[in-house]
Amino acid sequence: MADQTIPASVRASLEHERERLAQQIESLDPAAGTAVDDNFADSGQVAAEMGENQALAAQLRTELEDVERALARLDDGTYGTCEECGQPIAAARLEAMPTARFCIDHA
Repeated sequence: MADQTIPASVRASLEHERERLAQQIESLDPAAGTAVDDNFADSGQVAAEMGENQALAAQLRTELEDVERALARLDDGTYGTCEECGQPIAAARLEAMPTARFCIDHA
């Protein structure tokens, strides 16, 4: 991150977020047996809940990919640099959105 110091807590925060997301994704796995209430009388409601769980899991996987990408950028020294223009991402933006890949001009 050019001209900016990365707070030591950034990696810990991203790693914590990675673990939280992974746990949520796992809890939505139908194989885990906790995603759908088998006592539903209406199979349409079961299908709807399963669809909602699949959509939520897909969103969580996207968020997890963003966290993994941010951790990789920390490792390779490019964290905090806009992927489009190569300029530093504002510290306030990174504080609000630690997985930001782009400066505000290219978001």
